[in-house]
Order: sequence, then C-alpha cells, then structure tokens
Amino acid sequence: MKVLVVDDEAIVLRSCRMVLEAEGCEVIAAASVDEAMAILEQQIPELLLIDVKMPVHNGMYLMRRLKEKRPGIPIIVMSGYATSETIKEAEDLGAAIFLPKPFTPDELADTIKAVLANTRREA
Repeated sequence: MKVLVVDDEAIVLRSCRMVLEAEGCEVIAAASVDEAMAILEQQIPELLLIDVKMPVHNGMYLMRRLKEKRPGIPIIVMSGYATSETIKEAEDLGAAIFLPKPFTPDELADTIKAVLANTRREA
C-alpha cells in the first residue's frame, strides 16, 4: 500500500516512514502542501497522513484541494493542536480520523489499520 505523509517536520516524516514501512507500506514523504500537490499529480496513494500546521498552506487547504481533485482517498489528519474546532474542521472536510500528536508507533499503526479496514468495508 502506498501512503503519502505530509508534514513539515523532518523527524515526523522519518518516524512515520519507519513505522509504515515496518507495516509493509510504501511511503512517499512531502515536506509541504505544495510538494504533496505535485506528488498527487503524478501518483495516487491509497492513504494520506496529513499534518495540520505547516507554513504557506496548511493541511486543511490540502484537504480542500483533495476533495476537488482526488475525492475518496482516505485521510488521517495529525496535529499537536487538537482543538475541538480543528477536529471538527478536519471531520467536515472528510478526515477518516484525527490523530493527536504526539502518538506512539503502535497508535499510528493501529490507526492506519482501522482506517483501511473501514475503507475496505465501504468499498
């Protein structure tokens, strides 16, 4: 399975890559929304893991663009800013799950498995 991880923090990208590759995923990393949009023009991942707070464009901007261009791709939103407003906005934009940072490797792996199981049931 191909997963696109979008986060401006290199340590988060590395950590997610290690966890997801251990789960058998192919990981594509993007350090910005603009980089993610360029990747999405060339490849269609089966799952996205998107940070909320990033410079220039935030994760919500990316979700709005995905709704227009690539609807149906499951999205996990992650953030260290888990306010009720942020969670509601992510849900309204179609996020499958909001994953508060920091999270453990097991929490990330379990979240991805749950989202994929739910996606397969809906298909």
